[in-house]
Amino acid sequence: MSENKDQQITIVDEDGNEELYNVLFTFTSADFGKSYILLYPSGKSDDEEVDIQAYQLADSDDPADPQGGDLLPIESDDEWDMVESMLNTFLDGGGTDASDQDWGVSDPK
Repeated sequence: MSENKDQQITIVDEDGNEELYNVLFTFTSADFGKSYILLYPSGKSDDEEVDIQAYQLADSDDPADPQGGDLLPIESDDEWDMVESMLNTFLDGGGTDASDQDWGVSDPK
């Protein structure tokens, strides 16, 4: 898993409106053979509740350093369950020993 605390992405909606998002983290799932990115709106204070969004990264986009390719919707319930589990593990401070996890992306530290 790769935390990207200072990385931001601009998302353009169907009406052409741009919104800036912070990258929470990215990861690759060996089970699904895909990479994912979790984002939250920029400009929110630490104590504010935020809506975290998750997308599948395009195959050509590097999960350790996403450069803003197409963000694809997550379509299957099994994938959503896996992404939610990863988010819960992240929010719980890791939950288990990180060496037990197959994050798919080497830690940049």
